[in-house]
Amino acid sequence: MNSSAIKSVSPMGFQWETEDPFLFCVHHEDFYPKANSHFGPDVSLSGRNIGQDFEVKDGFRMYHGEKIPGFPSHPHRGFETVTVVRTGFIDHSDSMGAVGRYSAGDVQWMTAGSGIQHSEMFPLLNQDASNHLELFQIWINLPKKNKMVKPHFTMLWNETIPKLKLKDGNKNITIELVAGSLNGTKAPSPPPDSWAADEINKVSIWILHMESGAKWTLPKAEIDLNRNLYFYSGDSMKIADQPISKYHKIGIQSQTDVLLENTSNEDISLLYLEAKPIKEPVVQYGPFVMNTREEIETTFRDFQRTQFGGWPYPTTEPVHGRELGRFARHADGKEDHPPANA
Repeated sequence: MNSSAIKSVSPMGFQWETEDPFLFCVHHEDFYPKANSHFGPDVSLSGRNIGQDFEVKDGFRMYHGEKIPGFPSHPHRGFETVTVVRTGFIDHSDSMGAVGRYSAGDVQWMTAGSGIQHSEMFPLLNQDASNHLELFQIWINLPKKNKMVKPHFTMLWNETIPKLKLKDGNKNITIELVAGSLNGTKAPSPPPDSWAADEINKVSIWILHMESGAKWTLPKAEIDLNRNLYFYSGDSMKIADQPISKYHKIGIQSQTDVLLENTSNEDISLLYLEAKPIKEPVVQYGPFVMNTREEIETTFRDFQRTQFGGWPYPTTEPVHGRELGRFARHADGKEDHPPANA
């Protein structure tokens, strides 16, 4: 096993480089101060580019939010969003009338399909201490045959996401399976029209945690899968005996076993994305992803005409009550909650 297993190594910026069928991946981590009574930071926001606040100042960003951090109402068509929360809270609202709140360890998987508006706000609930937020958002393309399916979202509660506990001697390795399978254990089912819904497409989204000194071999798979590791937490490691420093993306061969080794004095964490590529043309304009320029132009006209169902809330930055826990209320009125006995 050697560095021939590695196809590429590149530094990761704010937006992480991805491969088909993954379109986009971003890692948000913000250290918000204690909250005010309106779910925002209890500090002055002067000096920030409110509405476009993407520069870290005093440990946090407001993103597109004006009073509450996050992403107020905006449209999507033609792909899916997978939002993986590590710590903190996200309040979801959408043009279908669905709402929800999810938190540490939960995942929301939303198929935009033919078109949806949604908001993703980061309500600060702790008024007595700081509010730490960490999440990944991953965009997955839809094949042409599914680009205009009905919008849908699935909530994968932390309690339902398998965490494989592996050992390397006395060293611990934990692998969280958001999508895909490993050692006979399967992740929860993705939305029905997802590229990941057909197991033949081999879509895997895993989060790996390795104690200092731990080694683990990522098993080989079939040829021509796109496989990437994102080393986002920890100091140093080796992949196929090649030293890798923190905050680098590593593209790896799919038909080769790949040895991962934590060479640092602390735990490390990696995000792993794997899938069979869709291999169709991709034309993206902002929040719309289609196969042709003409389809993008049609999407703009459709949104101007229908607003993808309109926005049924009095504000573009809706959040839910401070007293509410984790929940999802779908467009049909059905409520979904984390399993009580998990």
